[in-house]
Amino acid sequence: MLRNKLKELRARHNYTQSDLGKLVGATRQTIGMIEKGDYAPSVLLALKIAKALRVDLEELFWIEGEDE
Repeated sequence: MLRNKLKELRARHNYTQSDLGKLVGATRQTIGMIEKGDYAPSVLLALKIAKALRVDLEELFWIEGEDE
């Protein structure tokens, strides 16, 4: 299962879900679903989010059960 630190990292930048969505071309609802783990983003969207939050992709997303 795909896990993430999106909410935590988004908060560090004082972005709302809407703010981040606008930066990466996604809706607030999509960002919220990713944060809750209800939606796995495309590779392109995941890369855009990581870039917007200035972190490596592996810091933002990981597969549960794999070594970090």
